[in-house]
Amino acid sequence: MSDMITADLVDLDLSADTKEAAARALAERMVAQGRVTDLEGFLADVATREAQMPTGLDGGIGIPHCRSAHVTEPTLAFGRSAAGIDFGAADGPADLVFLIAAPAGADDAHLTILSSLARRLMNAAFTSALRATKDAETAAALIRGDAVPPGEETAACGSGEGAGGEGADGPGVGEDVNAPGAHLTSSAAQSAVGDSHAPEDTVAAPVAASTGAAAGSTARTAGASAPAQATPTSAGPDTAAPSDERPFRIVAVTSCPTGIAHTYMAAESLENAGREAGVELTVETQGSAGFTRLEPASIAAADGVIFAHDVPVREKDRFAGKPTVDVGVKAGINRPTELITEVREKAARGETTAPASDAGTPVDRAGDSTEGYGTRLRKWLMSGVSYMVPFVAAGGLLIALGFAIGGYKINKAPSVMDHFVWTQADSWGALLFQIGGVAFGFLVPVLAGYIAYGMADRPGLVPGFVGGAISLTINAGFLGGLAAGLLAGGVVMAVQKVNIPAAMRGIMPVVVIPLISSAVVGFLMFVVIGKPIASAQKALTDWLNGLTGANAVLLGALLGLMMCFDLGGPVNKVAYTFATAGIAVSDPSDSAMKIMAAVMAAGMVPPLAMALATTVRGRLFTPAERENGKAAWVLGASFITEGAIPFAAADPLRVIPSAMAGGALTGALSMAFGATLRAPHGGVFVVPLIGNPFLYLIAIAAGVCATTALVILLKGLRGRTVEPAPTDPATIRKDGRQPVAA
Repeated sequence: MSDMITADLVDLDLSADTKEAAARALAERMVAQGRVTDLEGFLADVATREAQMPTGLDGGIGIPHCRSAHVTEPTLAFGRSAAGIDFGAADGPADLVFLIAAPAGADDAHLTILSSLARRLMNAAFTSALRATKDAETAAALIRGDAVPPGEETAACGSGEGAGGEGADGPGVGEDVNAPGAHLTSSAAQSAVGDSHAPEDTVAAPVAASTGAAAGSTARTAGASAPAQATPTSAGPDTAAPSDERPFRIVAVTSCPTGIAHTYMAAESLENAGREAGVELTVETQGSAGFTRLEPASIAAADGVIFAHDVPVREKDRFAGKPTVDVGVKAGINRPTELITEVREKAARGETTAPASDAGTPVDRAGDSTEGYGTRLRKWLMSGVSYMVPFVAAGGLLIALGFAIGGYKINKAPSVMDHFVWTQADSWGALLFQIGGVAFGFLVPVLAGYIAYGMADRPGLVPGFVGGAISLTINAGFLGGLAAGLLAGGVVMAVQKVNIPAAMRGIMPVVVIPLISSAVVGFLMFVVIGKPIASAQKALTDWLNGLTGANAVLLGALLGLMMCFDLGGPVNKVAYTFATAGIAVSDPSDSAMKIMAAVMAAGMVPPLAMALATTVRGRLFTPAERENGKAAWVLGASFITEGAIPFAAADPLRVIPSAMAGGALTGALSMAFGATLRAPHGGVFVVPLIGNPFLYLIAIAAGVCATTALVILLKGLRGRTVEPAPTDPATIRKDGRQPVAA
C-alpha cells in the first residue's frame, strides 16, 4: 500500500458534516494529486456504491469506496472528523473516514486495498493510533504499515517474527474501552491484528501462526493449533475447548454486496474470536474477485457452520446437515463470540440444517428467505418467463424466416412430412415455419412448469407442465399458463407439508406427488377455473385486436416509456414479457405483432442515442463513456437496452428522462406506422422480417435523435465539459496533465 496513500491524501481536520461532503473533500485531494481525472464523475460512482449498502461500520468508521473510470491508479484518502459523519452505521457517526478509489476493472487492486484495510481496522491499537496522531505523515505511515501503532511493538517482537512480523498472540494491547471502535471485536485487546507490518505480496500463512493474511487470500484458518493458543486467555468455560480434547471445529462463509470490505472484516473478526475461544475456525470469503472453496475435508470435519452474509451464499448445499448459524455480515463483525457460542450450543443440542435435497426451492436458494410474498411471487413468475423466452426467440425467429422465405401463405402449406422438395424455397420456408410452430407449442407448458419449479423445485415440474398443456387445450393461453404454474406449485407445497410415514418417503417424489398434484391441477384447470381464464384470454386478445388510432399510439408510447425506464430492469421486462406473450402463438394477431415491433424499437433507442451523443458532443462525456459509446452502437443495433446502463449510472437524472422521451416517441410512431414484427429479438438484423421496415427505421431514428438532443442539452446546462480533447493546445497544462473539470 506504499504508493496508495501519502500525507497529501490525509485530512486530520475534516470539517464536512455529511457523507457526500466528506467524500468530496477527500476526492478533491485525489484530484489535486492527479489520481482522479473527473471529480463529479468519480463522486457519482461513489454515490452509486453507497446506494447499494451503507459503508458505515460500528466503531466510528466510514469506508466509502468504488471502482471508477475516472481513477488513474489505486488510491486511499483518510479523513478524521471531530464532530462525526453519518455513514449509516447502527452505533452512530464515523470519525475515521477512508475513501478508497480503484480504476474501473481493477478488481485485484481494489480487493487488495479494501481487504487489507478492512482487516487492519479490526485492530483497536491501529484505530486508536489514528485517532491520537497529530501529524498527517504519521497517519499515512500507519495506514501504509510503515509505522507500528503504539502497543503493538511488543506483540510483534513476541511472535518471533522480528520487527517486521505479525504477532498472533503477544502480550495484550492496551485498549481504551471508552474509545470509539474499542468494541469492534472482543478480541481486539488480545491480539495485534492486521497486515500492517507485512508486505502486500506476503503469501498467506495459517492464521494460527500469523494473524495477517495476504489480501487476496480467500480461505483462512484460526485455530487452537498454534503454540501460543494452547491455553486461551479469555475464553470462558462455555467456549474454550478442553486441552486434552480436539478443538471444536467451525467453518464460516462471509460475503457482502460488493464482496470486499465487510466480507473481510467479518472474516477477521470471526478469526479473532475463534482464537480466543480455542476453536479451529476456517473462513471462506466469497469476495468480488471470486472465492476459493473450502476443502471438502474441512467441511466434513466441521462441528458447526457460521454464515455471515448479506447476499446468497454460493453453493450453500455443501454445508447441509450441520449445526448452522445464519446472520447478516455485520453480525459477524460486531458479535463473533456470540455466534461461536450459538453454533456450539446448537451442536450440543443436535440441531442441524436440512439435507441438500431439502435445502429450499430454486427461488429460495437465489434470494433472501425473509423476502415478502409479493417479491417471491414476482420471482416465481420471472422464473417461468426466463425459461420461456428462449423458446419464444427460437420459435419466433424460425416462423419469421419461414414467412420471409416462403411468403405470407406459408402457414397454409401442407406438412413437410407429406410434401418437401429440396430445390423449392417454399418447402424450406414451410420447414422453418413448422419447426417454429413446434417450438411455440412448448411456450405455455414451459412457462407453467418452471413457475411451479421456482415454487416447489423438481416435484413441481410434472403438474406444472400438465397444467400448461391443459391451458393450451382449453384455449386459456398465456394467462392459463400463469395460473396453472401457480396452482401446481401451491399444490405440491401443500402435499409436501403432509406428515408421511417413513416407509413411503422414498416413493413420494417419483410417484405420489406427481400423481396427486397432476390430478388436482388437471381437475381445477378443466372444471373450475379453466373456462373463466379462457374467457379472460379471449377478452384480452379482442382488446388488442381492437386497438386503432389514438389508443394504439398511446399504448406504444406507454410501452416505450417502460422499456427505457430502467434499461433492462423489472419494468423493462414487464413490457417485453407483455409483448412476447402476444406473439407466443403460431398465428399471432396483427395487433400483437405491432406491439412487439414497438417494444423492440423503443428498446433500441437508449444505447443508440448514447452512442450518437458521444460521437456528436464527446466533450460532454468522460473517456470511459466515449469508449462505451463505441460498443453501444452494436448493443443498440442488437436490441440490448442494457448498453445504456453505464451512462445512466453515471448521470441518471439526465440520461434516463432523455431515454424515456425518445423511447415513448419511437413506440408511438411504430404503432402509428403499423410496423409489425413476428420475431421477439434481433434488432436491425431482423429488419427484413418487419412489416413496413422503412417507416420502422424512421421511428427508431426519430427516437434516437430526440434522446440525443435532450441528453446533450441537459448535460450542456451544467456549463462545463467533462474532459477537453487532448489535441486542444489551449487546454493542456504546463505539467502535461489535462485540467480537472470544475
